[in-house]
Amino acid sequence: MAPPLTRRTLLQSAILAAAVPGAGAAAAPAASAATLPPPASWTLRPFPLKDVALGPGIFAAKRQLMLDHARGYDVNRLLQVFRANAGLSTLGAVAPGGWEGLDGEANGNLRGHYTGHFLTMLSQAHASTGDQAFTDRIRTMVGALTEVREALRHDPAVLSVPGRFGTAVEHVRGSYRYVDLPSAALGGAGAVTLAAWVKPTHDGNWARVFDFGDDTTRYLYLAARNASGVPRFAITTTGAGGEQGLNGTAALPLDRWSHLAVTIADGTGTLYVNGTDVARNTGMSLTPAALGTLAHHWLGRSHYASDPVFAGAFGGFDVWSRALGADEIAGLQSARGTGDLVSYAFDETSGSVFADASGRGLTATLRRTWGGPSHPGFLAAYPETQFIQLESMTGGDYTKVWAPYYTAHKILRGLLDAYLATDDDRALDLASGMGDWMYSRLSKLPAATLQRMWGIFSSGEFGGIVEAICDLHAIGGKPEHLALARLFDLDKLIDACAANTDILDGLHANQHIPIFTGYLRLYDATGEERYLTAARNFWDMVVPHRMYGIGGTSTAEFWRARDVIAGTISETTAETCCAYNMLKLSRTLFFHEQDPAYMDYYERALYNQVLGSKQDTADAEKPLVTYFIGLTPGHVRDYTPKQGTTCCEGTGMESATKYQDSVYFKAADGGSLYVNLYSPSALTWSEKGVTVTQTTGFPSEQGTTLTVQGRTSAFALRLRVPAWATAGFRVTVNGRRVDGTPMPGSYFTVARTWRDGDVVRVAMPFRLRVEKALDDPSLQTLFHGPVNLVARHPSTTYLEFGLYRNAALSGDLLPSLAPVSGKPLHFTLDGTEFAPFFEGTEDPTHAYVRRAEPRVVFGNSDSGVANPAKADGTTLLDEVWAGAPFASKGALVTRVRTVVDAWVAAGLLARADGEKVVSTARGATFVP
Repeated sequence: MAPPLTRRTLLQSAILAAAVPGAGAAAAPAASAATLPPPASWTLRPFPLKDVALGPGIFAAKRQLMLDHARGYDVNRLLQVFRANAGLSTLGAVAPGGWEGLDGEANGNLRGHYTGHFLTMLSQAHASTGDQAFTDRIRTMVGALTEVREALRHDPAVLSVPGRFGTAVEHVRGSYRYVDLPSAALGGAGAVTLAAWVKPTHDGNWARVFDFGDDTTRYLYLAARNASGVPRFAITTTGAGGEQGLNGTAALPLDRWSHLAVTIADGTGTLYVNGTDVARNTGMSLTPAALGTLAHHWLGRSHYASDPVFAGAFGGFDVWSRALGADEIAGLQSARGTGDLVSYAFDETSGSVFADASGRGLTATLRRTWGGPSHPGFLAAYPETQFIQLESMTGGDYTKVWAPYYTAHKILRGLLDAYLATDDDRALDLASGMGDWMYSRLSKLPAATLQRMWGIFSSGEFGGIVEAICDLHAIGGKPEHLALARLFDLDKLIDACAANTDILDGLHANQHIPIFTGYLRLYDATGEERYLTAARNFWDMVVPHRMYGIGGTSTAEFWRARDVIAGTISETTAETCCAYNMLKLSRTLFFHEQDPAYMDYYERALYNQVLGSKQDTADAEKPLVTYFIGLTPGHVRDYTPKQGTTCCEGTGMESATKYQDSVYFKAADGGSLYVNLYSPSALTWSEKGVTVTQTTGFPSEQGTTLTVQGRTSAFALRLRVPAWATAGFRVTVNGRRVDGTPMPGSYFTVARTWRDGDVVRVAMPFRLRVEKALDDPSLQTLFHGPVNLVARHPSTTYLEFGLYRNAALSGDLLPSLAPVSGKPLHFTLDGTEFAPFFEGTEDPTHAYVRRAEPRVVFGNSDSGVANPAKADGTTLLDEVWAGAPFASKGALVTRVRTVVDAWVAAGLLARADGEKVVSTARGATFVP
């Protein structure tokens, strides 16, 4: 943050701080923009990525796996779907598949989203490491996307490839291109030969070589494959039921040239494949003349909207006004023929028209099935049709329209991040163009239409697009972009949450979480309190009321009733995207209001679900990130979910390159430094001229050391005291204890003038504790400090464990477990190993266990008395240990006596049994 600063740099800085948090780096990238304070409404400011270096530890190890993936994956595969949509050469790249492929879920209706995620990952990786390789990849992708948009702005142009004779024209799958012939192409012929050289590249059934007709009633067509996978010719004047047809006998080979010809004369139709007669119909009474004047004459396109567009190459198309003989058809295999009705060689290498060599001058035109973009700023990996169809939809159907504005958000976000990482103006121009295009579409729609659209499940999902558009507005200052952001207001959601009315039951979780981060940014831009109030109340509806112990939320992607946790545990709990977006929301809320609960949640979700969602394995092809994390007994995490390139793999790539985005914040006035997370890292605080190096093995180490170096500087060091730090939080500076009483769930302030070499030592002993499911207190999850511990066991039913048997006077349950030598944070209990959730293994795990304390035991001494329980499930031991910590054994025994007497008086415990309980406590030996 070194002055002087230009307006451009100021704007870059604000957006980077607001929207591109990420892992720090040991070396500052040369191309990164400087960072400056984000919105004035933020009372805290994040540090830019280049100012926070990630030290050795679990975060660095996981990040390295993702950085290797970012370096190794072929970005041309991501660009394939964009280039195909624009009709450009795909350079032989194979689309990633899964959600990014036409054969993936919902026919690839979300394709393009993953490219945006990848750009964000590369941008964060660049900021984290300064590695030029990431910069180069970003610029390659931005350059390609610039070419894509330019191609979409114009009529489709010929993509020339080698043909059977000379050159040919290729229709890349996903380009939705076809050739439009003039209406006189058939010439009203009573006899005819239609012949084509084709090289199919995809085996889609019913893709047309040609289809001449009015609609689905009067037509003649030749399909490269019918439902049986063989070529079919048909002609009809009464629709499919009246077709007179010819079927081939074998499938056409893919990626090889084949010659197809059909002749009709004197009531006989013949189909030839590669010069051989493969089908004959002597009852073919219909001819082109019988069809009359037809409206459309298409190569590669069907009159049936559900049929695929032909994918492959055309090496020639000819029509004769007579039926060629078999010898003549055979002769076409070795030399071009010239039809007397139309003849197209497709030897053009540019432009969008094809010359007719028949002498009739019937020039053909290359077209897109969807026409073209409504605005020059349009950029996508598929046609604009999904955006158009959404405007008239009344219910969700992702097989037709799958969250087009969600995908637009990912692309827009990736471009903004790319711009801020590399200062490449092309990326900003692309992003600004997208904003202009969206405004041109949405600003024309009635408010009621917008409200309906945004309320539709899945199809109307728009992710974090409001945040991205607000950031775009912060950079460019276009008032249309701020107006665009407000067009995504979902009033019924905002109003309900602003009124603190919980309407989340039945809503799709990840469709709604990122909306509120965007609304916070709208609050920043407009000052409208309802946005801030709604976001704050929404967060409180999720945490803790719909939160699992690991910090995740949702079951089968949806929310259920408030406070139902055990009742929603399934194989499809805790969608990983939800944790990613809850972290963003918590972080942004904290910039406005320094409620420690936001950072307590941040630590919980980051150290558990987010870390645990990344497998601890290298893979160049896959990021190896979970989609769901099932919390059922014996669940094995799936790090290659669904068909791949999913939303959660996308956000997982981002998470793994910004692990430390919230380790440090600074006050807006520069008077305080917030240490939110305990993680090995080094902060460069340029304005103060100091560095703060955090050295720790946390969470294996129960504390941290911060060393201040550089200029003498006065500021308040605000250290987060985690809500779980009930065993103490001790702070020393240069070996001397700092006065004060740190309270769990707060920030402890050390205000002083710092000098070079000052050392702050923080000790925060961990305790083993349990968290109970809100709707079933006997179902519990274990935590050691911030670390969720899971039992590794193949059983698919809940394991039962007791934890009071050797509980310490402090209330710490850890003495009941045995540490595993040489494996930090691993313990055993009754022969079962407990391990940190964050370890990305494929072991069957139990995140929740059934608590069972059948007998009253103190210090491993069994009283022989059954542990009684009240109607609400609270046991005698629960009530005893609720009084922990105990200053001494005597204090514990006093507590036991008090509880026993109360239970005896209530008729819940026999007096004799009560005396046994007291005697056992008195005779037991306790860990302090």
